Amino acid sequence: MDKKIVFSGVQPSGNLTIGNYLGAIRNFSKLQDEYNAIYSIVDMHSITVPQIPKDLRKRTYEVLALYLATGLDPKKTTIFVQSHVSAHAELCWVLNSISYMGQLSRMTQFKDKASKAEENLNSALFTYPVLMAADILLYQTDFVPVGEDQRQHLELARDLAIRFNSKYSDTFKVPDNLIQKEAGKIYSLKNPELKMSKSDEDVNSYISMLDNKDAIIRKIKRAVTDSLGEFNYSDEQKGLKNLINIYSAYSEESIDEILNRYKNENYAKFKADLGELIAEKMNPIHQEYNRLINDKAYLEEVMKDGAEKARRLASRTLRKVYRKVGFVQI
Repeated sequence: MDKKIVFSGVQPSGNLTIGNYLGAIRNFSKLQDEYNAIYSIVDMHSITVPQIPKDLRKRTYEVLALYLATGLDPKKTTIFVQSHVSAHAELCWVLNSISYMGQLSRMTQFKDKASKAEENLNSALFTYPVLMAADILLYQTDFVPVGEDQRQHLELARDLAIRFNSKYSDTFKVPDNLIQKEAGKIYSLKNPELKMSKSDEDVNSYISMLDNKDAIIRKIKRAVTDSLGEFNYSDEQKGLKNLINIYSAYSEESIDEILNRYKNENYAKFKADLGELIAEKMNPIHQEYNRLINDKAYLEEVMKDGAEKARRLASRTLRKVYRKVGFVQI
């Protein structure tokens, strides 16, 4: 029996954080044996906000090296850079023709980003959920492992698949969310009301996947907690709750186990242990990353092979779409 298809992608914009790792990237390698897994570095999404071209190129190599360092096997999975497969942009254009302005204007991420970037309110920022739908639908994806913040975009992909199928006959598989046991949502170390973000201007608000041990320990030590001094897991102590979630995700221990261990300890002891734990868990990834990032030829070979595999899969869908909408193919 053919394996079900899973698709996911990560933008090479900013430094990937442990929030990206715990919420998404760590799970990628767990899926590669059970599913036909397709993972993209979605560089086309990155340019919805201003990028320095040489930095974007550098981060594209870095994300690929991190994919591999966290256990992705290019022999088992399709790993590629989005801009290397032109079918993404081509399908996006067709899907734009059945995407409604009202639906796109209600996207919460668009409203959030628009409020922060009035001087850069470009049309790509408005339509990038359509490109995300194209990413997913191109590969006849069965499942997309998305968190709560991307659920609305998956709903759009589902809506567009159903709309196109209804208008032109069955063409796209309608994808579902892949529900996984997730780490609790990881929040900013400086403002636990906000999600940990790789684009945050305050580098102390997040831990990068590439931060060294000293940086990890320093940032955890400075993380916001509270003045209560009691080791509880509650919404009244959001900073501490966030750190406990991070500890649980890395140690794979239950919240209760952690609470029992530290109930008579002060915050400083817990933070010191947490910093050491993160550094210890990230160390093998760092070592493998450092080996890979210095082997540019190998990374480009992985990119090239992945792009060829992705193009073959994508072209099947795109040819079908072009035929359905009435384009002449020669």
